[in-house]
Amino acid sequence: MNFSKNDIFIIKTDLKPESGLFPKFIPSGYKFPEGIENWNKKRTPVVSDLNSLTFKQALLIGLFQVLSLIPGTSRSGSTILGGILIGTSRYVAAEFSFFLAIPVMVGASGYKFLKFGLETGFAMTTDQIIILVLGMVVAFVVSIFVIKFLMDYIKKKDFKVFGYYRIILGVILLGYMCFFK
Repeated sequence: MNFSKNDIFIIKTDLKPESGLFPKFIPSGYKFPEGIENWNKKRTPVVSDLNSLTFKQALLIGLFQVLSLIPGTSRSGSTILGGILIGTSRYVAAEFSFFLAIPVMVGASGYKFLKFGLETGFAMTTDQIIILVLGMVVAFVVSIFVIKFLMDYIKKKDFKVFGYYRIILGVILLGYMCFFK
């Protein structure tokens, strides 16, 4: 499997399991380390404040984001796992993961908008523009509430429930891939 430098940006949206370009067990198999790491939280964090995160630590967490190029892998799960593995608290890892999402979302949205524009000549009706703007506003407002809820949850509770979920999902997907595909 060879990729050019132009293929790397679109791999997440264009590489699908049915393309046959990667083994089908990867999405289900990757659920296990995420699940086990989220379930077993016995480490004492070295970094417990976002302001004390070093450039090297931030870069290492960002490199874990590359794992999300594997289809079926959570971008936030990868970065939170990376943050915890390098010694940040759950809260700092989740907070940094949300900040790390901003350039990714802007880049992905910009790419999709540009792709749409090149295909259609940026021709949009007034109704389409209103729907697009309304959708952006609603998504922004809802995301503020969801992020606040999740950050409050992370302050009070651990990731055990997410760990159990990922392990169970991994077993189900692996079984499905082995016996039905």
